[in-house]
Formats: sequence, C-alpha cells, structure tokens
Amino acid sequence: MIKTQLARFNRLDLIAAPTALEKLERLSVWAGRDIYIKRDDTTTLAMGGNKVRKLEYLAADALAQGADTLITAGAIQSNHVRQTAALAARLGLGCVALLENPIGTDDVNYLHNGNRLLLDLFDAKVELVENLDNADELLQALAARLQSSGKKPYLVPIGGSSAVGALGYVRAGLELAEQIKQTGLDFAAVVLASGSAGTHSGLALALAEVLPNLPVVGVTVSRTDEAQRPKVQGLAERTAELLGVPLPGAFKVELWDEYFAPRYGEPNAGTLSAIKLMASHEGILLDPVYTGKAMSGLLDGIGRQRFEDGPLIFLHTGGAPALFAYPGVFSGQDD
Repeated sequence: MIKTQLARFNRLDLIAAPTALEKLERLSVWAGRDIYIKRDDTTTLAMGGNKVRKLEYLAADALAQGADTLITAGAIQSNHVRQTAALAARLGLGCVALLENPIGTDDVNYLHNGNRLLLDLFDAKVELVENLDNADELLQALAARLQSSGKKPYLVPIGGSSAVGALGYVRAGLELAEQIKQTGLDFAAVVLASGSAGTHSGLALALAEVLPNLPVVGVTVSRTDEAQRPKVQGLAERTAELLGVPLPGAFKVELWDEYFAPRYGEPNAGTLSAIKLMASHEGILLDPVYTGKAMSGLLDGIGRQRFEDGPLIFLHTGGAPALFAYPGVFSGQDD
C-alpha cells in the first residue's frame, strides 16, 4: 500500500540507483557479530549523505510552487544545510541559511572549515543567529523579508524533516527491504542516528509495513528518549497521513539515548573511538555529530547483548565533511 501511494508524489531523480548494502568484514570480526552497512554516505550530491533523499521530494515541491530561493536553518556544520545549498546551486535557485553555533566554540575550523567552507563554494547566503530554539519563527520572518524584496522563498525545515521530506526515507525503507530480501538473511535490527527525525520516521514507517519483525533502533544525537520519542512518532503519523495510509500496526519507536552526551555537536570518547575503529578497519569515515554516536551505540549494544540473534544493519547517513571542523578532538587517539 505504501509503495503505491508513494508513487503519487513528484520527486527529483537525484538518486538513480540504490545505495549499496555491504558487509563490514573486518569490523564484523572485531565485534564478533556480522555487521552490514547501508551506504547512504555515497549519494552523489555534495560529498554524500542522507539529506538528498529528503530533498528529492522537498525541492520537487519547491519547483512546483515556483520558488526561486530555498531557505533553511541548522548548525554551522550542518550536513543538511550543505546539501540544500548544493542542490540550490544545481537547480539555479538561491539559498539562504540561518546558522547557529550550538557548542559555543570559537575554534576557527568549526567556524570556517568543513561544511561551512562548502556553503561559500555553493554561493549560499548565511545569517548567523544566537540559537534556533524558535527556528520556525525565524524562518517565517526570513521568508517574509525575502518576499518583500520580490523573492519566492520555499521553506525547507531543519534536517528536511517534514512529512514531505520524510517521504525520501519511506522510499529508502522500501529500497532497503528489497536488498534485505535479496540477501536471504534474517537481520536482527537496523541502527541509525536519530536527530531531526525525518530519516528515522520514514524508514521505520516503510519497514513496519514490509518487514514488520525488523526493529529500527534510533540512537539519539541530541535528546533524551522522552524528548525525541514524540518527534519521531508525530512525524511518522503525519507522513502516513500525507500518504493516505494508516500507521502500520507493527510501527514502533525504539530509541537509545545513552550516547549523545555531552550535547548535540560535541563528540564523546565513545564517538571518537567508533570513528577511529571504522576508519582503521574499513576505510569508511563516520562523523562526530551523527554517525559516530550511532555506531558507538551499535557497538555498545553488541557488547551489552541488546540485540536478538542475527546480523545487524548500520545506516550510514554521511557527514564526513564535518570531520575537518573537529581536527583537535582526535589528538591523542591511538590505534
């Protein structure tokens, strides 16, 4: 039912083929558990990442509405803002982004390198704000200012996480389900970073229909379970409503919130260890904000026997450019 309904929505064809599902051979040996990875870090737009899946639907909606400017918001090192700016450049649209400094750092690499450097290359206009606690109000005010100057802005929510944006991960969930079936394996869980909730909600919604016995575990990157749960649940409900389908009976929000400390955008020792381990064993780069924390959760979950028997899938949502904004945190990391 979801697949049929999803086909009704326009999207830009930015991901022409499924991203790979592959086994992490050396990491599996290290962990004593078979671990597979879904390579959404290899999408083609602006050094890859998950946000392009959401932008396929959001940008199609923007073009349908005659927009000439994409406006959005995020942290200075936001992967979402990076890919939004890149797509705007590709489509010949303007891009204006509101950026906050969530960790209050004055480190030159965080302020000017990594994703922030790429925004300048994509010719995005940036406005710094004290915080994004009232992001919706700030974006609406920005839209009003642009409209008064004759622009036609389209508001892309933080992380691309609206019901329209979440359609991208409904589609990704159907894609992953086909790949799982082709392996013939009985997987124990899918593990991913859970932040603005669009990726988590869309993926869990699709898999709840087509693979109802497969848990989707979101490792929170900025919030407690109590704070994150209504975001994931609410967005899944709105996405199902947009699709015109009931929320599947098997749908369940599963969150692990032990790995995001000390706060969003600031890695902990487990995060850094997971990044180094993945790089040194597989030559794959995680990031300090999202995927490093999620992989830390997956590995700790193995050690604590939190999974049922069977191989695991890690959804790699990208973020590698942010590594260049955090070079100092890896000093003293050994093999």
